[in-house]
Amino acid sequence: MQTRLIELLKNSVSSIVLDGETDYLIEKNRALNDFYPVFLSVLRHRPSLIDSLRNQLNPRLAEIFGTNLNLKQQFLEFSRGQAPADEIESTLNRAIVPTLGFLESEAGSTDPEAIVHLLDQHMPDIQAALPEWAAALLAGLGVNTTAGQTIHQAPELYEEVPEQKRSPWVPILIFIILALLLAFLFKACSDRNEEEVPVTQAAATEPAYLQVNTGSNGDLVTCQLYLNNPAYTDILQTEVKRIFNHPTGCGVNSASNYHSEFIDQDVIPTALKILKDVPNTNMTWMGEQIAIQSTNLADAQRVANQLRPLAKNMTITVQQDLDVQTVTPATTTAAQALAVINPDNIQALDVATALNLEAIHFESASSTVPEANQPILDQAAALIQRAPHVHLTIKGHTDAVGSNEANNLLSLRRAEAVRDYLVQRGVDPSQLQAVGYGQQQPMEPNATPEGQFQNRRIEFEVLNTETGVVRAVDDQGIVEKKAE
Repeated sequence: MQTRLIELLKNSVSSIVLDGETDYLIEKNRALNDFYPVFLSVLRHRPSLIDSLRNQLNPRLAEIFGTNLNLKQQFLEFSRGQAPADEIESTLNRAIVPTLGFLESEAGSTDPEAIVHLLDQHMPDIQAALPEWAAALLAGLGVNTTAGQTIHQAPELYEEVPEQKRSPWVPILIFIILALLLAFLFKACSDRNEEEVPVTQAAATEPAYLQVNTGSNGDLVTCQLYLNNPAYTDILQTEVKRIFNHPTGCGVNSASNYHSEFIDQDVIPTALKILKDVPNTNMTWMGEQIAIQSTNLADAQRVANQLRPLAKNMTITVQQDLDVQTVTPATTTAAQALAVINPDNIQALDVATALNLEAIHFESASSTVPEANQPILDQAAALIQRAPHVHLTIKGHTDAVGSNEANNLLSLRRAEAVRDYLVQRGVDPSQLQAVGYGQQQPMEPNATPEGQFQNRRIEFEVLNTETGVVRAVDDQGIVEKKAE
């Protein structure tokens, strides 16, 4: 009986990758289990990738997906559960080298042909381990998950036709037709090349983007980098890891729609050194703007004053971050509004109104329900369980950072995360509908970190299942509209 390759791989590599980990262990282990069969399927389809990854000091998930970074994002969204996407991506990055080492050991050779032969022998096991959603994702990478099946085709039978005498004009006509056809194809190719030039030039439509957040001790908490320049991305990652003594650095999106360089990008390493050890501060570098936001306005001013002589082509703005105390009154108000609802006469509109008094705002690129909002959701769940007639639509939103496609998916994941949280607290799933609106309905301009924060939110609407009328509740009152 042939030993199952995937099980051996899990036992050998997962223990190495997860050694010393304490956070999101279940999610990371599940993501590794999803990753192995997908990775092996890609290697079998693209043997040249084996040497390419082996020759890199720190190969990354992005190399496996190539230019299809939207597919990488979809993979992370499908496999990460409640864990932050950057943590899962970092875990999978660390799994690439030991996985290659494992395959070389099992194949008894570093030759890609030997490794592909090993994968061919174990393809039924690899295919059986693929998640249900992986087939469509692999198809987007050009990988056929049914490869290896032999198609038997019956030989064609040809009937011999007696040769007929041809007219002497036939060769001349054939020559003329071929000449016209070649002329047409040459013109079509020329037109196509002319049309493709502006598409290539207009591909980079989004400015490069860097956002760095420090914690209470001035250490690195989150870092997001959107840049279509792998070489400079590696340089910047190295600087972030070195300056902040951080093991993973930034979460990276290198899609082709982002510019390949920052304005005054040579100043960025110095800016990171200035930001280091400054507590609770956010720096966003995008287009011609640098936004500095801190809980201590004096810290933000000091960072800005040091940057202005260096980043001469940038406009630097300073803001004081939202104080946590400003959220407390809204939380208290929402709790009080839920508390006064009569449990024997629960109205859906009352529940939605109370929930919308408390803003549920997400961290950048995250769909994890914030801990600060969980007590209110617990309180709401207890009421909704007692009112089977209450039906709510949960609307997820994002900021404008990233592509429309990725934000549409992320907003849906945020709405689903709130729905799943309420269901875990006992609410009937049929009472809740999760909808994602991406970046299409911003509350505030996305030009500042504060505006982006306000736009990463959840809203609640009441759906009358009999009439199809939706009642949205906001600070302007109640608005009725037909369900979309």
